[in-house]
Amino acid sequence: MASNRIAKTGKAQSCILIWLNGGPSHIDMWDPKPNSSFQPISTNVSGIQVSELLSRTAKHMDKLSIIRSMHSEENNHGKGHHYVLTGHRPNPSMTFPAFSSIITKEMGARNSVPPNVIIPAPHSGYKDYYGAHFLGPQYDPMEIPDPNQKDFEIPDLSLPASLSIERMESQRSFLSLVDNLYRQRVESVEHLKMDSFRAQALNMITSPAVRDAFDLSDESEKVKDSYGRNTLGQSVLIARRLVEAGSRFVTALDLNRPESGRDWDTHFGNDYQHRDYLVPVLDQALSTLLEDLQQRGLLESTVVIAMGEFGRTYDLNRGGGRDHWCHCWSMVLGGGGIKSGQVIGASDERGAYVADRMVTVGDLLATIYKAFGIDWTEEYMHPIGRPLKIANSINDETGVPIKELV
Repeated sequence: MASNRIAKTGKAQSCILIWLNGGPSHIDMWDPKPNSSFQPISTNVSGIQVSELLSRTAKHMDKLSIIRSMHSEENNHGKGHHYVLTGHRPNPSMTFPAFSSIITKEMGARNSVPPNVIIPAPHSGYKDYYGAHFLGPQYDPMEIPDPNQKDFEIPDLSLPASLSIERMESQRSFLSLVDNLYRQRVESVEHLKMDSFRAQALNMITSPAVRDAFDLSDESEKVKDSYGRNTLGQSVLIARRLVEAGSRFVTALDLNRPESGRDWDTHFGNDYQHRDYLVPVLDQALSTLLEDLQQRGLLESTVVIAMGEFGRTYDLNRGGGRDHWCHCWSMVLGGGGIKSGQVIGASDERGAYVADRMVTVGDLLATIYKAFGIDWTEEYMHPIGRPLKIANSINDETGVPIKELV
């Protein structure tokens, strides 16, 4: 079941998702409250305040909007990842494509560059949540190693020393001859999928533009420093290079940082972890990205999102930590034609529950799709014969775009 697609007239052409794995504390960042240890500060947009920990991003709030009334339905890792990345609660009998793969499918590839990329590779137990599944492997994200490592390289883009491009093309011609003889006898949809996947792989290997997009040696030391000499900073820098080269969707994962061994799952020591390790790295990378995209003329065509799978509790536990909280949390987005310098919704006085304007994951996805000119009411037919909403909201309703943003 598929509706008539609207013309893709949205300004957005690509998306950078900064995924804050584990769930950041909204009241210590985007929705400061009296029960936070950190003070609110003014931003460059009158009337909008954020935590003092976000001093750099506060100077770029005119490029972002904050949603302070996000509400989701899964309160544990894994299920929470799945729900926010797909819009669907996990189902043992069905698989659901991530919205990154849906955008990749709907928008199509450009310039032989990998259309969907994730940096660095996710945990093995979480990989399925970022995948395309029944949409096909050509829409799966290409996994990139940690770019902050000294021996960083992309093994999938290099040929063995004994194999030249000319020799590979010769072998490709021979393979094509054998394939044609075989397919005169056997034809199947799987062959078509393999053709697409193989062509994409060969184009990446033979394209200088693709290799250049991953080559950080083209960037000055000053630029590398500005993003931050850490896994997230360098991942966000590569994300900028990739969308500039033509990628549609790049996910920069902030998880288990090698330099600190921490992620955003702050069940203990929430305050010092946010203050000393977590937020400063994000603040530097995000603020630099927004400024860099604007200077390069890419912000109007690139959606930037920063969020995790949920927020954290409004009160501290015995270990000084904050636990999982899906009932009300915050995230930010901007660029790609999304109207910025706004706050959508509100939480109550403690940041515990939505006080005004609940926004569901389906509403968020519908907003992002509309920015791309994708019909958010579309439904895909699952192989088991069930239609799936691409902007699925609570109670299997279709999400509604946030009118103030798109």
